[in-house]
Amino acid sequence: MSIYDFEAETLDGARAPLSDYRGKVLLIVNTASRCGFTPQYAGLEALYRNHKDFGLVVLGFPCNQFGAQEPGDAAEIANFCALTYEVSFPMFAKIEVNGSRAHPLYAHLTRQRRGLLGTTAVKWNFTKFLIDREGRVVGRFGPTTPPKALASAIEALL
Repeated sequence: MSIYDFEAETLDGARAPLSDYRGKVLLIVNTASRCGFTPQYAGLEALYRNHKDFGLVVLGFPCNQFGAQEPGDAAEIANFCALTYEVSFPMFAKIEVNGSRAHPLYAHLTRQRRGLLGTTAVKWNFTKFLIDREGRVVGRFGPTTPPKALASAIEALL
């Protein structure tokens, strides 16, 4: 199974096969608009703008599983991202990243790249997964890793 075998729903309700991103470097992030890490949207947007012409795509997946920090509906999330952080990278419909209702994409990501001590669970909002151009999960970064710290790893894949 490859990252390209999955699809997700965008914030506007469209189906988006991840195969549309074949050949790109992806940074997949579970997001929330009321979290202490929410300002990372600015860093994610900066990474995207600085590297998109070279093949980077940031994919944001809102999630309300951690402290109910993403309570809004799709329209509220879209407005928040656009108005507060001028997010231009693709954002998807709210999903779960842990447990029996975890989105299949996240079940795959967490199996491919485990966290500390071999855990599969996503620990909090703004956990980041780095995917190479062949669709392989090559990195997992916790919420405390700021987006700008990923620049060299991303550039190495571009």
